Amino acid sequence: MDRLGLLETFVSALNEGSLSAAGQRRGISQSAASQQIRQLEIHFGQQLLHRSPQGVTATRAGVLVSEHAQRLLERHDLMMAELEALHKDVAGTIRISAGHFLGRAIFGPVLVELDKAHADLDIVMRSEDRLVDVVREGYDLAIRAGSMGETSGYGRKIASLETVFFASPAYLDQHGRPNKPEDLLCLKFIQHREDKTLGYFPITQEGVEFQAPIRVGFTADDPHVILNAVRTGAGYTRVPRMLIQDELEAGVFEVMLTDYVAPPKDLFAITPTRLIAGSKVELVINAFVAKLNEIATAPAIANTNNKLTA
Repeated sequence: MDRLGLLETFVSALNEGSLSAAGQRRGISQSAASQQIRQLEIHFGQQLLHRSPQGVTATRAGVLVSEHAQRLLERHDLMMAELEALHKDVAGTIRISAGHFLGRAIFGPVLVELDKAHADLDIVMRSEDRLVDVVREGYDLAIRAGSMGETSGYGRKIASLETVFFASPAYLDQHGRPNKPEDLLCLKFIQHREDKTLGYFPITQEGVEFQAPIRVGFTADDPHVILNAVRTGAGYTRVPRMLIQDELEAGVFEVMLTDYVAPPKDLFAITPTRLIAGSKVELVINAFVAKLNEIATAPAIANTNNKLTA
């Protein structure tokens, strides 16, 4: 008896809410789906589903079995992904998810260069600011900024980027330049949707931490909308310094609270399997880390005491 297949049918029935939908998802008939779940019930000696004209729901035993079954299926998916990753040749398709901001400014150009250097590598990059599930959605790698979030894969920190608070000089001329953390309450913070604050930012001065209060005035999920809002005088925001270095040098943006250190933004690499030496995923991660370190040690940024660890 294919117990894993029976469990998948059972979980599908609960997720879909009906045996017919579970059958369609599994590519079998409704009667076959019903028979498979009946086999499970005989095997466990427990009724797992309540059946009604409105669909199916789990019994108490069904809830327990469902919780364990989903973990078993997830581990099976990870095992299959790790087996596939044993092929170490830098060839084939690699699917990558990265946020819009860093994807366009940093990772996209790196991937273009990798594509030129490896003729047999097919790179597919999605720029998206949501937390993808690398296992369930079939990604080989996701780069996340700020936190790893919930994931069924494996994650490790690859960098820690210096961030700065900044606004347009015209906005600061009109509303005043903050000298101490509490002065931020007089200004509007433009927030990225995935970068929720708790009403303050922890900032430091000579090793002493202060709670800088935040007054959110605008929230968006597109980094370009946020930067344009700052540029046009709608408020201030916080991003890694390396992403706006050119604008800072040109006087388009101005760093605020220069006597204080803003919290860094960590970058994480999320993979569906443990990282295997020599794999195409390791190649991409190493290229990303090298590029970030190259930018961090460039003279224009190094002179500002930029800190990046990898």
